[in-house]
Amino acid sequence: MLLLISPDSVEEAIDCAKAAEYLDIVDVKKPDEGSLGANFPWVIREIREAVPAGKPVSATVGDVPYKPGTVAQAALGAVVSGATYIKVGLYGCTTPDQGIDVMRAVVRAVKDYRPEALVVASGYADAHRVGCVNPLALPDIAARSGADAAMLDTAIKDGTRLFDHVPPEVCAEFVARTHAAGLLAALAGSVKQADLPTLTRIGTDIVGVRGAVCEGGDRNAGRIQPHLVASFRAEMDRQAREHAAAVTVAG
Repeated sequence: MLLLISPDSVEEAIDCAKAAEYLDIVDVKKPDEGSLGANFPWVIREIREAVPAGKPVSATVGDVPYKPGTVAQAALGAVVSGATYIKVGLYGCTTPDQGIDVMRAVVRAVKDYRPEALVVASGYADAHRVGCVNPLALPDIAARSGADAAMLDTAIKDGTRLFDHVPPEVCAEFVARTHAAGLLAALAGSVKQADLPTLTRIGTDIVGVRGAVCEGGDRNAGRIQPHLVASFRAEMDRQAREHAAAVTVAG
């Protein structure tokens, strides 16, 4: 399982660089513009320069409307600015067909410029609260559009968490559908260390966190702390070892 950490500034990205050995992906977003709020192109470039060259940078392009052309241009801007993973929050898409329209445009824009870049179709565990596409539609949307991964996050950051809206057994179905399509499955949404046994058991490929590695557990007022990143990684590795051992015994 890969660990994705989301700094919201160049200063926090430098803190991530100090903990680079413990994380896998540095994610650029702007939380005050939404769950998957897009940051500025120059911030993506500066963060790309601040973290080690071997660490991929991902960038969100926003909680986007159903405007495929607009979103495609935003996605191209993110990849041109140095992002390897391009995440699109399908906030304004109310049907799978709308999600596919947007994601196909994004995939073409990104892959024409950088074929090796990875495109992530992101939906929301609390879709019922904002009226967007059903979470379990995301794997099919990602597959049919040519994206590389499907992700669930939470749209409204009010203290509720991923499993409050999509229980573990439904997350397991999301991961299974995503894997059946040959894609990566990513989960986020106020994830804590206590969630790692479940996330490991269901086969999550990428786990995204912010609050769990911020001072005081506060994703807004707190700042990312390298020692909390190290602690989170240690628990991830412990859960992976225990899960592997259990599978071996069961086999």
